[in-house]
Amino acid sequence: MSTKNLLVELFVEELPPKSLKKLGESFAEVLSASLKAQGLALADAAVTAFASPRRLAVHVEEVAAQAADKSVSQKLMPVKVGLDADGNATPALLKKLASLGAGEAVVPELKRAMDGKAEALYLDSLVAGVKLAEGLQRALNDALAKLPIARVMTYPDPTADGWATVNFVRPAHSLIALHGRKVVPVSALGLTAGNITKGHRFEAAIDTIVLEDADSYARQLETEGAVIASFGQRRNEIVRQLALAAKNLHVVQDDALLDEVTALVERPNVLVGTFDEAFLEVPPECLILTMKANQKYFPLLDDTGQLTNKFLIVSNITPKDASLVIQGNERVVRPRLADAKFFYDQDRKKPLDARVLGLSRVVYHNKLGTQAERVERVQAIARAIGQQLGDEALARAADQAALLAKADLLTDMVGEFPELQGIMGRYYAQHDGLPDEVAFAIEDHYKPRFAGDDLPRNRVGICVALADKLETLVGMFGIGQIPTGDKDPFALRRHALGVIRMLVEKELPLSLRDLIAGAFAGFQAGLLGDAHAEVETFIFDRLAGSLREQGYTANQVEAVLSLRPQRLCEVPQRLIAVKVFAGLAESAALAAANKRVGNILKKVEGGVSGEVDAALLVEAPELALHQALCLIVPRADAAFAAGDYTASLQALASLREPVDAFFDSVMVNAEDEALRANRQALLARLHQGMNRVADLSRLAA
Repeated sequence: MSTKNLLVELFVEELPPKSLKKLGESFAEVLSASLKAQGLALADAAVTAFASPRRLAVHVEEVAAQAADKSVSQKLMPVKVGLDADGNATPALLKKLASLGAGEAVVPELKRAMDGKAEALYLDSLVAGVKLAEGLQRALNDALAKLPIARVMTYPDPTADGWATVNFVRPAHSLIALHGRKVVPVSALGLTAGNITKGHRFEAAIDTIVLEDADSYARQLETEGAVIASFGQRRNEIVRQLALAAKNLHVVQDDALLDEVTALVERPNVLVGTFDEAFLEVPPECLILTMKANQKYFPLLDDTGQLTNKFLIVSNITPKDASLVIQGNERVVRPRLADAKFFYDQDRKKPLDARVLGLSRVVYHNKLGTQAERVERVQAIARAIGQQLGDEALARAADQAALLAKADLLTDMVGEFPELQGIMGRYYAQHDGLPDEVAFAIEDHYKPRFAGDDLPRNRVGICVALADKLETLVGMFGIGQIPTGDKDPFALRRHALGVIRMLVEKELPLSLRDLIAGAFAGFQAGLLGDAHAEVETFIFDRLAGSLREQGYTANQVEAVLSLRPQRLCEVPQRLIAVKVFAGLAESAALAAANKRVGNILKKVEGGVSGEVDAALLVEAPELALHQALCLIVPRADAAFAAGDYTASLQALASLREPVDAFFDSVMVNAEDEALRANRQALLARLHQGMNRVADLSRLAA
């Protein structure tokens, strides 16, 4: 069957820049997947997505004009319903065949096959493959319906008279569907497919571009339309030009900004702008955010990482004289930077501690009170953590940082740029003459803000960050605001992972259960429901997911976390020990034996009580196991106490032979009650000795 390449383009008004990349990827993926599912394209057919500010397009290689015919076996009905006692077709069968366009003549050709417990009749037929026009129409409808559009526009249908409207992300102007050189007769959004598109609004060589065929799309758009249609190629071109224009300076890296700018231009042209050096007195975070968020500029840093007064503009036009474009952008950014300087100067006229009282007028949550009440809770939790991690000096510093941590929410700068909360608090605290450890803690108490973010840089920051996240977790769980599915409006998963990272990476000798209890104690009595267990489980669930992402198996993670080790800083070493143990030749047998022991002990009514009585060890294997336990378990316990979990588990490996021999020869549930109780006590000691580092039974296949 002959094939040709296919090109589909939807030409529209300027698309939302922050969504363009996803829109382009979705359009290409869904449309091509539908063609492949219908047999019009091979499963491994090459697919190329295009997305520019005014177009979504996809190129699919080797698309057939019609899918191949395929054999279909259709179940009709049970044999006992379709055939009478003599094997003749019943009226029900004839009616079913007629509805399918078949007659009584096909009855002898019907196949019989078991369908569950009953035999059924099946009709084999050859179904003609779908034609491209029909299949592409279905694929196009599917692709448009599944576009990740946050909000649609309603506009008049371009082909209809009267009040007919179309709903789409932006008004659509033309549709292209080319199979080789041939236009495929499909329609969408009130548009009929053709082979005509438009290029750059201002710099296209010709107003209307008539495509030669499906393969000429990218070339004609670039040469005739002054448009780089591929999102990826356009992005790479911007990166190349940014590096070239920066010369000996360094571009502030921001992938999200790069994607957004790529979605704003059709043919990029990078230019260099400057601003008054006097603005460099303002904290660089303010200037950088102003340039990136408001103007989509790329700030430039020197070799020491300091902000310079130069920035890069990604223009959508390439005039012979770019000076007017540069001057226009410099003129636009100047008042933005002036606003930032004004906010900074005004904010510093009032010390941070003078703003704390104002937090009593800021509602945090209608069930949890104001930000001022929240600050009091965070203070209490941070003080307690400081006392556990250090001394009264650390506790006092944590208390002071917690008191001031939210004060910058009432500053003009943070009011304009909420992303700077904490950062501005640090600058204003330093301006007020506070110690750096307190100032940096104010900034760092929000950390980690996202996956891979830095942790707080000092112990004061750790205390306040832990307190802040624990207060949020406990407060929200305590009023029933628990994340469900993909909904997590208070970012509790992120807060839990932040707590985990600080406890683990900073190797803090703190009990998770005690931290949670301390956080609950920071709230007014009766304000929260009892959710201690729920918060602990939530944190352990996040920890389990994080560890699996790091490459540990589900069994290894479950073996360690099922014991709920309260010092999370110990978890990595326990996992390493389990991983090493799992590689030993004895591990599988010991894990299986441990599981067996656990099952036996679970069935003991009232649990096992009492110590092992050596006088009642009457059989050689149980005596040998007891002797091995007396020799090996103390060694394993000593290694455990020293924090050498790998050595502890390796010591237990030598128990394999006496354990195997015990189960091969000894009846645990002996008729003699004393013997039975003694053997159960022996197994309880074995179980306790083997499961201090991890529950080894979880490693059993």
